[in-house]
Amino acid sequence: MNYSRYSKAFLAVISFALLIIQVYPLVWVFISSFKAPTDFSSSNPLSLPSKFTFENYLSVWRKGNLGTYFSNSLIVAVTTIVLVILFSAMAAFVIEKMRFKWTQSVLFLFLCGIMIPIQVVLIPLFILYNKTGIINTLTSLILPQVGFALPISIYLFVSFYKYISNEIMEAAVMDGCGIYQVFWRMIFPLSRNTIVTVVVMNLIFIWNEFIFANTFIHDLSSRTIPVGLMDYIGQYGLTDWGATYAAISITTIPTMLVYFIFNKSVISGMTAGATKG
Repeated sequence: MNYSRYSKAFLAVISFALLIIQVYPLVWVFISSFKAPTDFSSSNPLSLPSKFTFENYLSVWRKGNLGTYFSNSLIVAVTTIVLVILFSAMAAFVIEKMRFKWTQSVLFLFLCGIMIPIQVVLIPLFILYNKTGIINTLTSLILPQVGFALPISIYLFVSFYKYISNEIMEAAVMDGCGIYQVFWRMIFPLSRNTIVTVVVMNLIFIWNEFIFANTFIHDLSSRTIPVGLMDYIGQYGLTDWGATYAAISITTIPTMLVYFIFNKSVISGMTAGATKG
């Protein structure tokens, strides 16, 4: 009896079942976004729409502020990602390649940031931001997210830099390159897979971040998408489910596209620190 064949078949079935569990909620939300309001009250919530309609999508853009929320989320995400990549790449380069007496202690302090829950810093940050006048600004969302994204990002870059030979850097220095030229012209371009990994991994959390946005932002003009979705909850908790699902469908597209496009680079960056560069 060929046990290997049955084992592969069993693993295939398990993998397919897990895929269905992961994908079905997204498919259901997307299909539900085409339902009419009567479908949510008069039919099975798991049923297909009685008639496919784009009214929910039109309503989101006409009556809601989804465009403003989308642009705010985009500004926060892009700015945060750029700062995280720059700071973490340079910090990891100093820690791994420009070794000094307290190298391991500095790396340990950065990694300790992974263990700090977001909820612990909400009140201190709110008091600090209120005194400095940056409450209700996108800056109040960018700063803490950069701080919380740095520890794991620095760790990924440090893991990658371990595989870059010091002889390459020494040869560049002998050719007349300064330390900044070595980093920007050699080390940073070689970090392509790690950069993509950091981008995709942090983008998902930044795009869906709710706690900071709900705590520090109160003005409609500065809201991001996760907080903006509460606009569709009406009086007495009544929810416009069609518009909500349409808004969710629109807002999940960017992160899904980024992940699918850079999927291979993410896997390479997460395994062995992208040893090939």
